[in-house]
Amino acid sequence: MRGKMCPLGPGLLSAISKRSGAKAQYTSFMEKPLVLITGVGRSAGIGAGIARQLASDGWDIAINYWPSYDLKMSTGILPSDLDDLIAELSAAGAQVIAVPGDLAHVDTAKTIFDIIAKNKRAASGLVLSHCESVNSGILDTSLESFEQHFAVNARASWQLIRAFALQVPSEGGRIVALTSDSIINNLPYGASKAALDRIVLTASRELAHLHIVSNVINPGPIDTGWMSEAVRMACLSRQPSGRLGTPADTANLVSFLFSNRGAWINGQLLKSDGGFSS
Repeated sequence: MRGKMCPLGPGLLSAISKRSGAKAQYTSFMEKPLVLITGVGRSAGIGAGIARQLASDGWDIAINYWPSYDLKMSTGILPSDLDDLIAELSAAGAQVIAVPGDLAHVDTAKTIFDIIAKNKRAASGLVLSHCESVNSGILDTSLESFEQHFAVNARASWQLIRAFALQVPSEGGRIVALTSDSIINNLPYGASKAALDRIVLTASRELAHLHIVSNVINPGPIDTGWMSEAVRMACLSRQPSGRLGTPADTANLVSFLFSNRGAWINGQLLKSDGGFSS
């Protein structure tokens, strides 16, 4: 049986333990901090990679997913995909709260945090890795598609940040959002991601009194199964590193930003793309 929640991140807990001379560890009387990660529908995705890393770092994991979106994408999803990921996170020692929900709906963000609260938890971290992404340009984007992209990528992100801030522990928390500067022939996706950037960077100022640190990561092209061979080769031709990015590359940066060592980085849009944008 778990006792009272300890909302300190693993890095902060370690620092306190060193000062006190005690060994840093979690016991049955102490809860790990909880992070909510959105867009964790496929085990090959960036969100899943971040979940694995943060579970390894000592976080409990709440994941939001929406199977209907994953199924309509070309990459698809195996029926056991999410179950396997949850089992993997649990084996790593994380308590997992899985919450399905369509972020295009205005009530979903509140519902997610209501479910977290019903589990007698409060989130100390928020990772926004969900997205709506359907390619179209200026001339062929429909009004419906444009509004859907902004509902999921911008409005829902604002609602999630707001709900997170209203329940964050007094010690504060961390927010990281994933963005993209892909907009040519990808208008609604790129424009709505640009709006997301501004919302998250604004949070670094407006939520400072709550001790919330907020940053945005642009990971560049990450091959999670969506790339055609032509796209893969085109991206590789621009990569000085000679390889494409992986979910683990992004997860490593999120891990740092969520640690005590990353606390000074705030209000930044960080490019972590292996030199793709250079």
